[in-house]
Amino acid sequence: MRRLRCTALVSSLLLAADIALTGATTAQASTAGGYVALGDSYASGVGAGSYISSSGDCDRSTKAYPYLWAAAHSPSSFSFMACLGATTTDVINDQLGTLSSSTSLVSINVGGNDAGFTSVMETCVLTSDSTCLSKIATAEAYVDSTLPGNLDSVYSAISAKAPNAHVVVLGYPRLYQLGTSCLGLSETKRSAINGAADVLDAAVADRAAAHGFTFVDIRSAFGNNEICSSNAWLHSVNWLDITESYHPTADGHSGAYLPALTSAA
Repeated sequence: MRRLRCTALVSSLLLAADIALTGATTAQASTAGGYVALGDSYASGVGAGSYISSSGDCDRSTKAYPYLWAAAHSPSSFSFMACLGATTTDVINDQLGTLSSSTSLVSINVGGNDAGFTSVMETCVLTSDSTCLSKIATAEAYVDSTLPGNLDSVYSAISAKAPNAHVVVLGYPRLYQLGTSCLGLSETKRSAINGAADVLDAAVADRAAAHGFTFVDIRSAFGNNEICSSNAWLHSVNWLDITESYHPTADGHSGAYLPALTSAA
């Protein structure tokens, strides 16, 4: 009996050591080469503040999850290319220049602007429930029919330029907590907007998997911190700085996106 317990203990220690070494190897692989952060305003850090002056209208933030990950892990190089308003076409045309065969990690958020995220939110804030739902239906139809091809194009371009990179595709959160008292949009609008986020994430996840990339579902990480919660990690409409509306706060980047990227990288 003692010998069996000893054998079990040794096996457990060896397993733990193997897991630790595997984790260390994964972390080393992510930092051994360069890290390139691509995508739209959710990746650049719009809404997080502390914008890098040299980033101009791209509004890249030192509180955005790519910058925080790079600061914590010190990759051999860090190229922060994400930009406010970027679509899949913008990523292909403007953001892939620093990718190479030595790039070991790429992260990307993209697809929301292709689907007309800003236009949807403007319509839902300013018009009736029925007009909002119609706009959302149009966006969802685009996500089903056209966005997958756009995502294929950008994912293929990334693979071609950085064939050795581990690519992490991060999704979008649901914006609203439902079933609670909340000023602003009706429950009908909020529920439909959340549903549209689910449709978008499903499309992004499907194409990421098809390219062998790692998809990170961020929705549960924001599960108790959506707009209308007591501790929102997302901005509601901000009439003083409209571009920050419906984007993660600094807490959303550090508390949700950063841990998600860390676990996947």
